[in-house]
Amino acid sequence: MFSDIQLTNYLLVGAFLFVCGVVCMTTKRNGIGILMGVELVLNGANINFIAFSRYTPLGLDGQIFSLFVIVLAAAEAAVALAIALNFYNNHLSIDVDRGDELQG
Repeated sequence: MFSDIQLTNYLLVGAFLFVCGVVCMTTKRNGIGILMGVELVLNGANINFIAFSRYTPLGLDGQIFSLFVIVLAAAEAAVALAIALNFYNNHLSIDVDRGDELQG
């Protein structure tokens, strides 16, 4: 049923997500937008891990790496959102250009 989907198709979707994430990280000035870009980059890498584990004889290695990346992304999001909330409480904005005031 899904035999016409090749590895190249998955890699193109993963590369598209990766590029969208990098563009989002470089163009956004909002901290939440940058976090969304990081999540897109990680999801693009996850698609590549899953595709390589399906189409190469690696077995479940790609899926296990993908699970580790998901756990890492969840921890990163929790810590980053806590930092963003603290920054908002102090500056009433989450504009990343105002972060230079944090130097001690």
